[in-house]
Amino acid sequence: MGQYVKAATTDELQAGQGKLVEIEGKEIALFHVDGQYYAIENTCTHQGGPLCEGELEGTEVMCPWHGARFDVTSGAVLSPPAYMGVTSFPVRVSASDIEIEV
Repeated sequence: MGQYVKAATTDELQAGQGKLVEIEGKEIALFHVDGQYYAIENTCTHQGGPLCEGELEGTEVMCPWHGARFDVTSGAVLSPPAYMGVTSFPVRVSASDIEIEV
């Protein structure tokens, strides 16, 4: 079991947005969907595109490079060209701090 680390504050991330955060050398894409926050590995498993820059539709993010889709709640891959999912990280909100378990 890891430890929770502050990654951002709730006022830094509007609904429907993604943000790149770096924690302990890991690039993590943090998303805000309908009042909930989700964190997944930032690197697309197809060719390394930055998922934090992808278009977010509901709980799906589309890689900006080649269009692979991932579920931000679980990291599961939803459509090619990627065939492997990405790691997801537990997220909690404490007061206005968004914390990710790493």
